[in-house]
Amino acid sequence: MVIYYNTSSILNLQPLNLPLETAISTFLLATLSYLVILFCNLCLILTVVLNKTLHQPMHLLLINLPINDLIGSTAFFPQIIKELLLDTRKMHYTACLAQAFCIHTYAVGAVLILSLMAYDRYVAICSPLKYQSIMTNAHIMKLITAMWVFSLILVSVIFILLLRLPRCKSLITHSYCDNPSLLGLVCADTSINNIYGLFTVAIVQLIGHASILYTYLHILVACCKTKRSDTKSKAMQTCATHLVVFLLLECMGLFTIISYRLNNISPVLRRFIGASAIIFPSTLNPIIYGLKTKEIRGKALAFFRKRIFIF
Repeated sequence: MVIYYNTSSILNLQPLNLPLETAISTFLLATLSYLVILFCNLCLILTVVLNKTLHQPMHLLLINLPINDLIGSTAFFPQIIKELLLDTRKMHYTACLAQAFCIHTYAVGAVLILSLMAYDRYVAICSPLKYQSIMTNAHIMKLITAMWVFSLILVSVIFILLLRLPRCKSLITHSYCDNPSLLGLVCADTSINNIYGLFTVAIVQLIGHASILYTYLHILVACCKTKRSDTKSKAMQTCATHLVVFLLLECMGLFTIISYRLNNISPVLRRFIGASAIIFPSTLNPIIYGLKTKEIRGKALAFFRKRIFIF
């Protein structure tokens, strides 16, 4: 059997097959969703950056969440909006690689950031007297730097392994480019890629689940021991919100990963869940962590009141 390798730099995307009315409404919804995500996440970033009183360990960790959400949503939405607006189902291979790299960085970063935030809450609740000495700004910056470097190294290796393989196909069947869909274009042995991909998923999930399980068990014990009902209520509310966000991300992310290994699953359902794993966390995170955090909410409202008063 002769394999003809594809050297074209243009990839074909799976047709959306949307009627004209549906395509227009989808375009408007995608554009509005992206604008809402940009507005909410940029507001959260600017509120923390412009207010020195918010330059605290918890908020320095929190600011990485909207940054990461912007990476994921910006990798996803502009391409979808372009496809709907221009009615084109073609994409440059380099753009596809860039999109896949950003989306994988977003996925890894989201789990690790939430893990660091759980660690911060663990120290704050279980060792409140030592919190200031442990969670210094210098320590926080080291943790943040290590998290981003670790994420970029893990993801970079995925695509270094991918780029060594020849392509013989050009059809992307997923709603966006990622490592599994790009491996689907390859006509060569992908065993090493699959093993490393599973290793990456395993190591990230191990870090995420182990940190959440360890910190939340200790937080639960600490809350049960405390006699102050207000402290217990605040701690449980904060942790419950954090846990909901983590579980939402995990369920959508793991379903997307598993769906690639299930041949009988609907492609439409796979694409919907894959897109949801980017859309919903990026939309909900700034609302949950911004509006639900009293300090950030107050500073954001004061900022907008000041600007409205000026104009």
